[in-house]
Amino acid sequence: MNKKEWLLSEVYKNRRLVLSLAKNDFKTKYAGSYFGTIWAFVQPIVTICVYWFVFGLALRGGSDRGVPFVLWLVAGLVPWFFLQEGLMGGTASMIEYNYLVKKVVFNIRILPVVKLLSALIVHGFFILIIVVLYAVMGYFPDLYYLQIIYYSFCLFVLILGLTYLTSSVVVFFRDLGQIITIALQVGVWVTPIMWDFADLGIAGSLQTILQLNPVFYVVQGYRDSLINQKWFWEHPVYTLYFWALTIGIFIFGTRMFRKLQMHFADVL
Repeated sequence: MNKKEWLLSEVYKNRRLVLSLAKNDFKTKYAGSYFGTIWAFVQPIVTICVYWFVFGLALRGGSDRGVPFVLWLVAGLVPWFFLQEGLMGGTASMIEYNYLVKKVVFNIRILPVVKLLSALIVHGFFILIIVVLYAVMGYFPDLYYLQIIYYSFCLFVLILGLTYLTSSVVVFFRDLGQIITIALQVGVWVTPIMWDFADLGIAGSLQTILQLNPVFYVVQGYRDSLINQKWFWEHPVYTLYFWALTIGIFIFGTRMFRKLQMHFADVL
């Protein structure tokens, strides 16, 4: 295979294999357990309920958000769950599929895409849950909801770029997996998901610094689509910043992957 071939063309040529592997990855992740794939949805739902109780009920948070706190909360948590599942799964893809990495004829560049598509299945389910939950509580879909597709795509590209980088490095530096786990634990609190800038009185340069987190763009985008009724082009500076950073991460990640992939089989 031509080493200079574009990644997207590789994925397209192997699209049936990618979809088949993604479907199989989703199923086998919970193979052997009594409830099977149900566990993919139980943990995020329990997490949402815990945060809702702590911040929305016990601490009486989120009274001035325009919607019930649980709706504001899930709009931020659902994209974070996708980031968490996609990044952790994609990072471990070379190690998990080491038997395929060692096959000379197998195109290992599609493996991070496979893991990300597997995570996308769960993400799609939770988007449907969000729409139903909003409708049950009297907030019915409108045209702004279509932006969820755009913001999901934004997050998909961002995670894919990151996983090409992390999946190639973790082969040689296994501690990276633990570092990412800790970074995600910190990130969920640094990103305004359970709190808002107004809650903590954050403004000025500190707020600007926190908004440089590319995940903030996606989380805020979900809330703009579901609650605030704002289009993504109403934030031109953040939109340009997000895509400049994301494309930079993607290019760097794929180049690093191409550079290191020839050594994967030797290490694994």
